[in-house]
Amino acid sequence: MIDLHSHLLPGVDDGSRTVEQSVGVLRLMADRGITDVCLTPHLRAQDAPKAPPERHDAAFAALRAEAPGLPRLHRGAEVMLDRPLPLGEDNVRRITLGGTRYLLVEFPRLVSADAVTNALSRVQEAGLTSVLAHPERYSCCTVENVAFWRGLGARMQVDATTLHSPQARGQRARQLVAAGLADILAGDNHGDERTVAGGADFLRAQDGDEHARLLTVENPAAILRDEPLVEVPPLTIRRTWMQRLRHLLSGDV
Repeated sequence: MIDLHSHLLPGVDDGSRTVEQSVGVLRLMADRGITDVCLTPHLRAQDAPKAPPERHDAAFAALRAEAPGLPRLHRGAEVMLDRPLPLGEDNVRRITLGGTRYLLVEFPRLVSADAVTNALSRVQEAGLTSVLAHPERYSCCTVENVAFWRGLGARMQVDATTLHSPQARGQRARQLVAAGLADILAGDNHGDERTVAGGADFLRAQDGDEHARLLTVENPAAILRDEPLVEVPPLTIRRTWMQRLRHLLSGDV
């Protein structure tokens, strides 16, 4: 499996604080069968033209010196599009996923659908492909809106552990997978135990072995090769007894 969203570059954001912490997480990931990890520290849009900063380079060098052989380390960033991204493709390529055309992006929690549409369109017009991190976090993330964003060329990265969540964002994540609108899963690890493997386990429990392969192996590998992604088919997701009870109590059919 391949995990393209992590905050394991030590001491640079709200993720892992030390090299030792990151190395411990990487060993855990290797034990779960993860072969490749992309380090994607938070980055503000206005800082993108001068990124990565020197402290990120120093942190990467320190981590690489101590990291195990697997998972292999790749670099990128999770870019906050709370304002227009200064776009020069050559500059932005320094912070894309593994130096490819794919750029991992996020938005403020209360972003509007129109703001997402405008920002994703601008990235696509610059010759890059947006990978929207955890779209299920945003209340504007309806199946209809996500289908429209994908029609613009953007791709969707659902957080693996959110698939298990009983909260509204968990429901949105499951809806995206059920509708065939998720393109990859990722762990969004912040120096803890979250990995993409948790999402693969969820899908396999739903008889979605092929979906697990596409979302955690094939499409992430295609991103690292800078190739187009495979369309992931819809998946029928069975509700747990707790989810069924919640629907009954709320009056839903």
